[in-house]
Amino acid sequence: MEKLFDLSVSLLKGLIEIPSLSKEETQTANHLKKFFTQQGVEVERIGNNVIARNKHFDPLRPSILLNSHHDTVKPIKSWTKDPFNPEVEKGRLYGLGSNDAGGALVSLIATFLHFYEDKDLKYNLILAATSEEEISGKNGVESILSNLGEIEFGIVGEPTGMKMAIAEKGLMVLDCTTHGKSGHAARNEGQNAIYKALDDIGWFQEFRFPKESEVLGPIKMNVTIINAGTQHNVIPDECKFVVDVRTTDAYTNEETLKLIEKYVDCDVVARSTRLQASGIPKDHFVLDIAKDMDIETFGSPTLSDQALMSFHTIKIGPGESSRSHTADEYIELEDIKESIDLYIRLLNKIILEKDLNIVSVE
Repeated sequence: MEKLFDLSVSLLKGLIEIPSLSKEETQTANHLKKFFTQQGVEVERIGNNVIARNKHFDPLRPSILLNSHHDTVKPIKSWTKDPFNPEVEKGRLYGLGSNDAGGALVSLIATFLHFYEDKDLKYNLILAATSEEEISGKNGVESILSNLGEIEFGIVGEPTGMKMAIAEKGLMVLDCTTHGKSGHAARNEGQNAIYKALDDIGWFQEFRFPKESEVLGPIKMNVTIINAGTQHNVIPDECKFVVDVRTTDAYTNEETLKLIEKYVDCDVVARSTRLQASGIPKDHFVLDIAKDMDIETFGSPTLSDQALMSFHTIKIGPGESSRSHTADEYIELEDIKESIDLYIRLLNKIILEKDLNIVSVE
C-alpha cells in the first residue's frame, strides 16, 4: 500500500506541474500515457483521454469503469502560491487540480494497478483518465464510451470527502429573451423589455416544481447573467438573461424545460439537455456495501461526468468539493492514502461478493 501511495503522490505532483486547462490537456495526457507505460500497462489514447484495461481483460466478462478527469479550470487571480508548483506543507499538497480531481484520479489509478495483474477477477476493470470534464465537453468521457464496450457499473472520482454520492443533479443553462419596443426615455415611450423581464426573473426565483426528488431535493434555478440597453435615454427593446437550472431525477431535463416554457413569457432556449440528473435505485447492492463499510451516502448538488453515463454510477473520492476552483487549492496527503485503501476494499466487496446484473439506465 505504501508503494502505491508514494507512486500516486509522485504522479499527482507531475500532473500539477503541467498546465491542463480544459481543451488544453495534451501534455497531461502524454504524461499519463508515459506513466502507464513505465508501469508495464498498455494504454489506448483517444484524443486527450487515456484508457487502460486490466492485464487479463476478457471481452466476455462484464466491466467496471474507474473514471476521473485530468483537466482543470483556470487559476483565479487570488492564488498566493504558484498553482503549477506542487508544494507540500504540513501534510497538504498544494497545486491547481490537486483537489479537483487529481487526488481522486491518482487514487483510482493506484487502485487499478493493485488489481491489474489479478487473473481471477469476476469483472474487467477499465481505467479512464478523461478530459474536458470542467466544461462538460464533447471530447471528454462522452467521446470514448462507445469504445469501452458494455459497462455494468462505474465509480467516478471527484472530491466528496470519501462520502458516496448516490445521486447527482443535472444541469441546463437557459438563454432567455424578453422583447419590448424602443422609444425615447424622456417621453416614456415604448415598452421596456427590462420591466417585462423582471416578471419572469421573479418567477424563476419563486417557483417550486410540484415534484421533488427524495435524494436530491428540489430543482434549483438561479438567474446569473442579465444584459439590456444601449444608452441611457433609449427604452430597451430587448433584455437577455441566463438561468442556471440544477435538475433532479423528479423530471427529465426535457420535462423541466417544457414546464418552464409553460409559465414564462420570455423566449427560452436551452443550450443543451444532455446533462441529466443521475442516481442509483433504492435497492442497489452498492447501498448495502456502503452501509456495511460505514460510508455515508448523499445526493450531490454538483455536476460531474456521471451526467453523461447511461449505466449506474456512484461518485466518491478524496478532498472536499468546497475547495474546488478556489485559490491555493490543496489535497491532504493522508486522504489520498485512505482513499486508495477505501477504493480497494470497496472493489473487493463488489468483485468478490456481488454479481452485478445491472440493467443500463434509460
